[in-house]
Amino acid sequence: MTPRITVTRHGAEAQPVVVFDDFADAEALRDDAGFLSFASIGEHYPGVRAHVAAAMLRPMLATVAPVAADVFGLHDLDVVDAFYSLVTTPPARLAPIQRLPHFDEVSPTRLALLHYLSPDQRSGTAFYRQRSTGFESVDAARLAGYRAALQADLAQHGLPDPAYIAGDTPLFEQVARHEGRFNRAILYRSNTLHCAVIPPDMALSDDALEGRLTVNTFLDGRTIS
Repeated sequence: MTPRITVTRHGAEAQPVVVFDDFADAEALRDDAGFLSFASIGEHYPGVRAHVAAAMLRPMLATVAPVAADVFGLHDLDVVDAFYSLVTTPPARLAPIQRLPHFDEVSPTRLALLHYLSPDQRSGTAFYRQRSTGFESVDAARLAGYRAALQADLAQHGLPDPAYIAGDTPLFEQVARHEGRFNRAILYRSNTLHCAVIPPDMALSDDALEGRLTVNTFLDGRTIS
């Protein structure tokens, strides 16, 4: 199976997102995930995770590498982390940071690869702009300003209600949304503001074969002039 590849750009910053449809052997990944034990890893992800073996990642990296070089100018990709992930936290139990868009890393050489493996295709990933600064990505130079603006915004508007973010808010404007189609993957810079799209009635199961299963792979590359 050869993936269908589309490159899109969103927002005022024209940040690239690469969409791969028919990305990989989805059933093999689902079968592998079904044998693993999931647990909470870190305080930010609203669910449970299990590590993905390197052998399962190799075919995906072979597909991604030439595209990352062409679109992002990054070569020699290394895997920083890779997880099977299941969203399991009910909206009412979300921590304040989980109700806001986020970025994974400020480094311009970091990429995130998100592979959707759930048969329920109503979720996805949305990208955002911070209204008060206009930032759609946060690098090291913007980090202090982003944090100061967010604190001021929260002081003015208060914390969002306990819910997964859905569209525009007083603090953030949605600039793009990608549907979580089965066996679709998206590749984007880790420093872009983004958040999962989780429908209110979506089953938040901790069963890998029933829940919102994704593979989240975080990559670091090298820029070649």
